[in-house]
Amino acid sequence: MIVKDLYMDCFYYEESSLAYYIHHLLAEQKITLDDDISKIDLEEADHQKVAGLIQTNVLAFHKIYIYSLKMNQTDFIFIFAASQQEAIQFYFKKFHQIPLNCNEYSLDFQLDRGNAAISFRDMRKEFTSIPAIAGYFNKEGWK
Repeated sequence: MIVKDLYMDCFYYEESSLAYYIHHLLAEQKITLDDDISKIDLEEADHQKVAGLIQTNVLAFHKIYIYSLKMNQTDFIFIFAASQQEAIQFYFKKFHQIPLNCNEYSLDFQLDRGNAAISFRDMRKEFTSIPAIAGYFNKEGWK
């Protein structure tokens, strides 16, 4: 695998720390996009500079998670949000009650939609604003 492919994967899978290290090493010309990933040596990075890049968020990472919020004994709602607290606040704003629980799910979790499967990661691309309701689930299936 080459650096370019790994760098792109960092954005797709939201591996921000690694993306910032690669970005820094590219800027310092310690690696190129066409190098094999075996040439990446994180010890060559200036960790303080990378921390500064992360703090100023020059790559514009905005991590979004998927949360399952239990509405009652049989119904759940899935919400995309930046944090568990944001998901709960969004739920309360929409339904005027506190959820029974709130659990983070993997964005790579796949569910059936129509005749195909889709991951929450791919589904998230369909939303223009966050927080957002991804869907409802009860004992009978998705709604």
